[in-house]
Amino acid sequence: MTLKERYINEIRPQLMKELGISNVMAAPKVTKITVSVGLSQSIKEPKVLELIEQTLRRITGQKAVKTKAKKSIASFKIREGQIVGIMVTLRGDRMWDFLTRFTQFTFPRIRDFRGISDKTVDAQGNLSIGFREHLSFPEIRNDEVERVHGLQVTITSTAKNRKNGLALFKALGFPFTA
Repeated sequence: MTLKERYINEIRPQLMKELGISNVMAAPKVTKITVSVGLSQSIKEPKVLELIEQTLRRITGQKAVKTKAKKSIASFKIREGQIVGIMVTLRGDRMWDFLTRFTQFTFPRIRDFRGISDKTVDAQGNLSIGFREHLSFPEIRNDEVERVHGLQVTITSTAKNRKNGLALFKALGFPFTA
């Protein structure tokens, strides 16, 4: 049974009962996942940009988009239109596949992992996790890595508040610390 089927058949009814929700459409659910890499001043070489794009494509199975600065900020040495990051937005079946791999394979591969803090869930019920190394993803082979970089994973949900978001992510199998 896939995570999507498990959500529909088991997790959603359990959440509705737990949170006192009577309407199926009001139950919290995951709407999208954004995987992004912010580029520092040192990572402006085209070869490194291409490497990061390939890494994101391998992890998510989807083409990455370059994000550009909306305005110039002199203190950060950023000009308007300059590439400042690379991101991928996942929805639908790809999102559910990524969530499955993320909870079942990525977390166990992290060195000295003791669970994620419940502070990663914000007031709107969304979860954001930053990784210092992209090596913990199963799609990345350690012998092929030329340059290690970090990335950010943001999971957006329809939860109205932090409590509902936390309940959703715990039910989906995210390993939170006690």
